[in-house]
Amino acid sequence: MTADETAAEETATGGTAAEEAFEEVRVGLARLLADLPRLPSALRVQARDVAIEVTWDAPAAPEVAAGAEVAAGAEVAAGAEVAAPPALPSAPQQSDAGLLHVVAPTVGVFYRAPEPGAAPFVDVGTVVESGEQVAIVEAMKLFLPVEAERRGRVAAVLVQDGASVEYGEPLLALEPIEA
Repeated sequence: MTADETAAEETATGGTAAEEAFEEVRVGLARLLADLPRLPSALRVQARDVAIEVTWDAPAAPEVAAGAEVAAGAEVAAGAEVAAPPALPSAPQQSDAGLLHVVAPTVGVFYRAPEPGAAPFVDVGTVVESGEQVAIVEAMKLFLPVEAERRGRVAAVLVQDGASVEYGEPLLALEPIEA
């Protein structure tokens, strides 16, 4: 099918196939970014012949992983060093006072509510279940859900709404509640 035929088909169908494909890519990229140890400086996605390229600015003192493996199909420039990703924080983090911390899944902007003017996902005193969404972190125009890892009562909101957060930064403190 030629590009003109594809464009004509999308126009005839209201572009729903293209919109669905775009939504799948958007959701996949959100998952990819959420799983990365930190946000990349560049992200390139190519549809034909499938290519995803993630680039980070070089850290001041990179640690080279001995025997690091590169994913199938990935290209590494000759002589390039493969840096080991930073260690993932344990989620949830346990504080000295027996509180659990819900941490930022990535670098971004913290939001307590699903949209401006809406009620926050949780307030101090709210009981949350494991897997329940408690906030959002916006990263590169993607809104990533922040979920509680365990059941608990919100003891404190540690970050101001609209504040910039770092990967692994505690956002909420939970008092553990046994089931």
